Amino acid sequence: MAKPKLATCSLAGCFGCHMSLLDIDERIIELVDLVDLDRSPLDDKKRFDGMVDVGLVEGGCANEHNVHVLRDFRAHCRTLVAVGACAITGGVPAMRNLVGLRECLEEAYLKGPTVEAGGLIPNDEDLPLLLDRVYPAHEIVKIDYFLPGCPPSADTIWAGLRALLTGHQPALPYKLFKYE
Repeated sequence: MAKPKLATCSLAGCFGCHMSLLDIDERIIELVDLVDLDRSPLDDKKRFDGMVDVGLVEGGCANEHNVHVLRDFRAHCRTLVAVGACAITGGVPAMRNLVGLRECLEEAYLKGPTVEAGGLIPNDEDLPLLLDRVYPAHEIVKIDYFLPGCPPSADTIWAGLRALLTGHQPALPYKLFKYE
């Protein structure tokens, strides 16, 4: 029987959720035995081979490229999991939602305390177009499960991922969501 396929991606965030995934330590050997890894920064694979069973997405959508990647993930993942605060609420990148996009760009590139005179707002066709605000993943596509945290602990990611990859509903104990 073929192993389930897993894909991961990172959008607008810090990549901390992928670091937590790697923090599963020796369980990484069990993960390798359990899945075939498809599109992921962990294997530097840029395109899907076909449908995957589980996709993990971290980060929110801050630009058009993020939206394109997330929609492509949804189209290729039977089950899609939003991992971490940025995917679930927009996280730290969504702090820019408190001001307008134009005001944010002017502060960063024209008026900020570290900006030298003559600064310019980047306007290159190769740069992805910024969205009016940072959107959490579920506002762009249907998300099947959420693993909260900033980042979620390795144990939380492992428990949720292992359940999904073995055909079970994730039933995570309270201690995995209790933060002190």
